[in-house]
Amino acid sequence: MGGTAAPMQAARRSNDTTPPASDMQADAHPAHEPLAGRVAIVTGGAGGIGSAVAAHLASLGARVVVGFIGDPAPADQLVAALNNSSPAGNSDPRAVAVAADVSDPAQVARLFDAAEAAFGPELHVLVAAAGVQDATYPRIADTSPEQWDLAFGVNTRGTFLCCREAARRLARGGAGRIVTLSSSNVGSLRPGYGAYVASKAAVEAMTKVLAKELGGMGITANAVAPGPVATPMFYAGKSEERVAAAARECPMGRLAEPADVAPVVGFLCTDAAGWINGQVIRVNGGYV
Repeated sequence: MGGTAAPMQAARRSNDTTPPASDMQADAHPAHEPLAGRVAIVTGGAGGIGSAVAAHLASLGARVVVGFIGDPAPADQLVAALNNSSPAGNSDPRAVAVAADVSDPAQVARLFDAAEAAFGPELHVLVAAAGVQDATYPRIADTSPEQWDLAFGVNTRGTFLCCREAARRLARGGAGRIVTLSSSNVGSLRPGYGAYVASKAAVEAMTKVLAKELGGMGITANAVAPGPVATPMFYAGKSEERVAAAARECPMGRLAEPADVAPVVGFLCTDAAGWINGQVIRVNGGYV
């Protein structure tokens, strides 16, 4: 997607619940790698928030499946970087890239199959980060059925299909984690975002229901709802004035970076977040 040039970004920054896992499991892995031995699938993992999440989960010790659609180059580059960062003497891959259209149930099933083929039969984490937003920002009266269907086809149907597969296939017993991606626009209700907000509101409601349906399985389900984040999807179709206005509206005085969101997702995937379930976490610097 196209977008406003990077100079329009606001200044970037530098960079006790009872866990369900046993004490023996906790002691088995260093504190800085709380996801060691676990497998995570990240859809939309080749760019924007998704790529930051994939890299962060890998830094926490997870083996990561980077789901993508379209040009494979960004996903391949990310996977190569993650695998090259493996400790010396460890030749096992820590990441693989898998093409998958999340709106297609057969491709979603193949994504999970590929994860099992790469890293074994036990899967632990799904982060459903794949999403779209219409860069023309039409008001509801001007939204075509095709624009509406695209938003729901990827944002809602895609998340549903991935969550359905995860509910069937993630490991039981306490390590299973599902994190969906919503948007703080569900709270701000900006004109021009009707289809997008509706599709993300559905994701929030579905995630809360899913958390209850997974009761007794040791799998949590939560949604993370970022505010404006400096990604190509955010910049697409926006004027310099609109980008600057979005940064001013945040009490922190800037747009978020993907790196502001990824650690929150990462935390929700760890044992430390085992008592957080069925929640929507707004990660927006006070934007709404």
